[in-house]
Amino acid sequence: MAYEKYGSDVIVDMMRAYKIPYVSLNPGATFRGLHDSLVNYGKNQMPMITCCHEEIAVQIAHGYAKACGKPMVAIVHNVVGLLHCNQAIYYAYLDRVPVMIMGATGPMDTTRRRPQVDWAHTANIQGNAIRDYVKWDDQPYNVASVPESFARAYRVMMTEPKGPVYLCWDAAIQEGKLDREIPIPNVDRLMPPSPIQGDLRALEKAAEMLVAAETPVILTGSTGRNPESFDSLARLAELLAVPVVDFNKRLNFPTDHPLNLTGSDIIEKADLILSLDVSDLYGPLVKLDGVTRKTTYKIRKGCKIIDIGFADLNISKWSQDYMQLQEIDLHIAADTLVAIPQLKLFCEEILKRNSKKREEIQGRFAGHKRTHEALGAAWKEEVRKNWDGEPMSLPRLAHEIWQVIKDEDWVLTANTLEKWALRLWDFDRPYRHPGGSRGTATQIGISTGVALAHRGTGRLVVDIQPDGDLMYDLGALWIGAHDKIPMLIVMYNNRAYYNDWEHQIRIARQRGTDEKLAYVGMEVNNPPPDFAGVARSLGCHGEGPIFNGNQVGPALKRAIEFVKKEGKLALVDTVTQFT
Repeated sequence: MAYEKYGSDVIVDMMRAYKIPYVSLNPGATFRGLHDSLVNYGKNQMPMITCCHEEIAVQIAHGYAKACGKPMVAIVHNVVGLLHCNQAIYYAYLDRVPVMIMGATGPMDTTRRRPQVDWAHTANIQGNAIRDYVKWDDQPYNVASVPESFARAYRVMMTEPKGPVYLCWDAAIQEGKLDREIPIPNVDRLMPPSPIQGDLRALEKAAEMLVAAETPVILTGSTGRNPESFDSLARLAELLAVPVVDFNKRLNFPTDHPLNLTGSDIIEKADLILSLDVSDLYGPLVKLDGVTRKTTYKIRKGCKIIDIGFADLNISKWSQDYMQLQEIDLHIAADTLVAIPQLKLFCEEILKRNSKKREEIQGRFAGHKRTHEALGAAWKEEVRKNWDGEPMSLPRLAHEIWQVIKDEDWVLTANTLEKWALRLWDFDRPYRHPGGSRGTATQIGISTGVALAHRGTGRLVVDIQPDGDLMYDLGALWIGAHDKIPMLIVMYNNRAYYNDWEHQIRIARQRGTDEKLAYVGMEVNNPPPDFAGVARSLGCHGEGPIFNGNQVGPALKRAIEFVKKEGKLALVDTVTQFT
């Protein structure tokens, strides 16, 4: 007996069981069965976000997961769609973000393949193309294997350190009628394990070292991936008056906190460094010569180092994102979600028995507060120093955006305007910012995913959008209009790929060649793209280009009014100086 149910319906059953919220995709024939099941059997209860490129589909899922900690699904079309989105998958891996990528293949049963197209869209083992930078991949060979494959992929993806997974569904399995009911497992019994606590004796030793130190410093990279850790890290820092340097892979620590000394030279003064979820521990400890590429240590001789995190877990055999090997005095494999509170408890027990240390800590706090205030004053002076520049300076643009949004419940997506937003804005809650940007050609997609995660919350999502990045996929603006994803885009438009332009200047100086020719192959100009015009043509609000800082505020207010009223994207093209 054949049930009136298809293999692709089972995939939808599993997506429902795991409460997948959205599906981003660029249409493809190899998953036409799944597409039909999502729309008709699934009643489009997991709404589709229609994308103009597979890379954007994966980036939206990347941004969504960074913003809310929950995964959505990105679907890509067979071999060609998978190859299109390789870079986006790699960046999700580097960012340790849970993204479930679903693909499809022409029928592995060759008797069911259409001539030409199904053969070209089929690989022997499709996951080989991205296996080096996903946590796990699978390609089930019958419909009965679908539930287990999906459940295992979800658990692997959501177990720390998190990361992308890939599931490939055979087109014939999707489109075949079921001859029996396929049971759906109890997903509550298949969830990820509890966090790794870390060895208690090692954590107690870390507490003893931390309390004993005279000038301890905390370095943090991605601790804020768990919103609870944003507050627990602040409580630990306050207990011991330990300054924090935030590397912004996530938002880990309040920017206006008196102990936030990001941007200072405090690392060079430390006698003990506590590293929390820092992927590159060597980099912050050294000075780099940008021309010769040589490094020298800047930390004090004898400085002790404690590292807590997942540095060697899920280490790649292919990508060298594990960075330079750094000697460490105490290395603890643990999830900071639970390790930080436990470390704080141990520190409290030690301080109860040491009144002298408590007095020392009080005095230390006052000194760090003065340093924090001096940093803030210097950054505000930078705003004033080039106030009337045309094009605008980056500090002026960051200041103008802040004046307009500071009374809103706001979220900043990926780009921080060369850290000027972090210096001038008050990032007081963990959801304000999901962490710093990835490479070029990632930010408009990730930002759209962040905006999707906050859709319906009433929050104003702001994307400071580099021009070179947007040129990779101007069509992504259409997604915000079509799927009504509200977001304010403020262009960081220096009309150049200036990061590389700077490299050419360095090489020219080293070799004695003409610095004035560094622009060749670097400018996004002559003619300058009309970003506002493109935005309007795709159904969004667009204004600009704006060169004068006095005009930014009124334009942003008009754009925000559009975002709130229409629930779509609004773009304001602001032209800036290079640095």
